[in-house]
Amino acid sequence: MGQGSNFRRRLKVFTVALTIYLDYKTIQKKDKWITVDKRNDLWEKAHERNANRLLSAIIELEGLWVKLGQYLSTRADVLPDAYIQLLKQLQDSLPPRPLSEVYQTIEKELGKPKSEIFTDFDETPLATASIAQVHRSRLKDGRDVVVKVQHKGIKDVILQDLKNARTIVEWIAWAEPQFDFSPVIDEWCNEAPRELDFNIEAENTRKVARNLNYRSRQSDSSTANYVDVLIPEVIQSAEKVLVLEYMDGVRLNDKAALEALGVDKQGLVESITRAYAHQIYIDGFFNGDPHPGNFLVSKEPPFRPVLLDFGLTKSISSNMKQALAKMFLASAEKDYAALLSAFTEMGLRLRLDVPEESMSAINMLFRQSTPAKESLENMKTLNKERESNMKSVKEKMQKYEKSAHRNPVDAFPSDAVIFMRVLNLLRGLSSLLDVHIVYLDIMRPFAESTLMAGNVRNELAENSGWIFDSPVHSQVETKLRHLLLELGRQQYITGIQVCAYKDGKVIIDTAAGILGKYDPRPVQPDSLFSVFSATKGVTAGLVHWMVDKGKFSLADIVANLWPDFAVNGKETCKVSHVLNHTAGLHNAMLDVIKEDPYLMCNWEESLKRVATAKPESAPGSEQKYHSLSFGWLCGGLIEQASGKKFQEILEEAFIRPLDINGELYIGIPPDNDTYVGDDPCLQDVDMDEAFQQLPIHKISIPHKLDCRVQTTVENCMWFDCSMQSYPMML
Repeated sequence: MGQGSNFRRRLKVFTVALTIYLDYKTIQKKDKWITVDKRNDLWEKAHERNANRLLSAIIELEGLWVKLGQYLSTRADVLPDAYIQLLKQLQDSLPPRPLSEVYQTIEKELGKPKSEIFTDFDETPLATASIAQVHRSRLKDGRDVVVKVQHKGIKDVILQDLKNARTIVEWIAWAEPQFDFSPVIDEWCNEAPRELDFNIEAENTRKVARNLNYRSRQSDSSTANYVDVLIPEVIQSAEKVLVLEYMDGVRLNDKAALEALGVDKQGLVESITRAYAHQIYIDGFFNGDPHPGNFLVSKEPPFRPVLLDFGLTKSISSNMKQALAKMFLASAEKDYAALLSAFTEMGLRLRLDVPEESMSAINMLFRQSTPAKESLENMKTLNKERESNMKSVKEKMQKYEKSAHRNPVDAFPSDAVIFMRVLNLLRGLSSLLDVHIVYLDIMRPFAESTLMAGNVRNELAENSGWIFDSPVHSQVETKLRHLLLELGRQQYITGIQVCAYKDGKVIIDTAAGILGKYDPRPVQPDSLFSVFSATKGVTAGLVHWMVDKGKFSLADIVANLWPDFAVNGKETCKVSHVLNHTAGLHNAMLDVIKEDPYLMCNWEESLKRVATAKPESAPGSEQKYHSLSFGWLCGGLIEQASGKKFQEILEEAFIRPLDINGELYIGIPPDNDTYVGDDPCLQDVDMDEAFQQLPIHKISIPHKLDCRVQTTVENCMWFDCSMQSYPMML
């Protein structure tokens, strides 16, 4: 067994780790001085040599290290093939324990000799793993079963290894603070002892079978979240012995046997992925150890996966289910706000707010799986991207933190540790079987079901809370709320905030719906979310304000107020043409975006560009939405007609009367110019594609007014609906 002393086991671990590390450092030195052909051979031999070292150490040490080896053997997407081929031996073929020890454990745990329980007991185990070995047997009543018997003394070894592992992790965290794996080892320390009680595993097995409707088979196979797997029935259990129904099948990692049977490997891994998506998002109770040794494939069509070994399971709360679902869907939708919200809800605290880096990490977690050879190439590319991203992160940490070497994660929830482990193991399965799995497609229906189950729209009624409970200020607000309720029933609105002033008084202040399609929290008057076309609403409002003040009229020629505008066929353009989107300048700023998107943050330069632009149609002849140019047209008109800077007029017309000083800026707030370079909307964007679909307007509103300015777009109200915007005439 190689139990030895704690010191001896620890010395062995450090010796092997140091030997492998120094071997690779030596290869790195030689790599620079040899040809490409010799280089590949050199690295392949090094991988094989070190994989053998690792395997030998694991077999000698056994215990927890076998679990680690089993995990590594599934990561064909990141480890060289030499490691995979050798370490996969650990999945089910460790040296067996003596039969005398096995029989002794059975008699002690079940209270009877083996001969009184079984008529037949196969002396050669079907599999021997880190904690137990499994024998095929037959009960007195004729049923074929498997008997899982725990290794003698393994509990003490596992607990000892956990202490050693914790010491190693603490040392790494001290030496390399950016590699702090404390959350992982903490979770292992909490969960590993539970694997040693087979009564717990028996109940876990029954619960997963019930959750997946395995016995009842009442699931609708036509639904997207249908699961079709096999789970053995529990016959009898004790702390160290478990008797289960025998299911005949081939190992998941036996590719030759799978091909001989004609198994659809793609469909097989998709079925397993659906089963885990159901366990995580629907049930909130899932197996945390899906390595290949814990699966069989039935030998009869339709060759269904058989789920085994529920010793390491995780139960998560309803709130955590929703947070994990939101994190998944935020990744799918590239929704930064929802992603950070999910982090907060699951208890993940970051020392540094870097949403683009967070999105990159989560996208990598849910990325499409690929066969092993492709995965290794993909990982090289991803590592290069990550190095570039981490350079940016470190620069920000140096600016905002005293030390750039701290782990950016301040708190990592244990539930998320197991969740990510499961996803990585599933990814390893697909790479091992050389199949492509699009996790975003397979898991989406399950994640959506979780979030939509708590969606207030599902039970929409006037007293359901869909309309936020706040005072009614006027009869028009009462009518508006009835209208919003009807629009909500028809699913035209996800969430909305409306505020209107008349003669300096609030006449409407209503909030309704939810924050997003995948964020079921209710919208409140002080909820913050991304806005669309806010600058249009503000600038159009200022133009109307100046008309009311008599500075100019809607029929005035723009060039008479703005002399530089009188070029390239715009001499007849009126103020009304600007406001009703008939100025012919709907694409006036598109070239600016293609040339340099950051020019949109240069107020003076943008005004010059729009003033000298050539209209695509005669002013007043054709109405087309001026998505990119509208704010600059109104802004230039306001400055030229007033002789003042735009911000001065903004303060005079809106900010001081509404007492919102410091809350509203058009452009970049003072002393915050660094926000421009950090804007995720302007990074890695295909401008030709992006600006044909959704225009971007730069507005920074640090407080609650963003929910108000979006309601004042000329004669329309605009509201955010799951990152899409829809006009509604008032």
